[in-house]
Amino acid sequence: MSVSTAAYLARRAAQKERVQILYRRALRDTLTWAVHRHLFYQDASNLREKFDANKHVEDLDAIDRMIAEGEAQYNKWRHPDPYIVPWAPGGSKFTRNPTPPSGIEIVYNYGREDND
Repeated sequence: MSVSTAAYLARRAAQKERVQILYRRALRDTLTWAVHRHLFYQDASNLREKFDANKHVEDLDAIDRMIAEGEAQYNKWRHPDPYIVPWAPGGSKFTRNPTPPSGIEIVYNYGREDND
């Protein structure tokens, strides 16, 4: 394998990874814009069609240009208040019930007396 072939394959792999990351981010953001599933499915299908329309492009510079345009468009239309799962970091229930501090013992005797 020549150096140019290795460089070509490395660049293609990097482009593939950037496209996958962009698609995942856009798909997650689509779910933020359309919370109801019946709306989300149509938006997700439209997003997939946009990505599949350029699947056949082989020119490396054109691919880089399209990725940059896609990332710019994603940043422009990103949701200002994205949906966060409540128990995930940044969610409304994250660490709502934190673990008790060390030194506190929880006894699960449920009101039973120690003396027999």
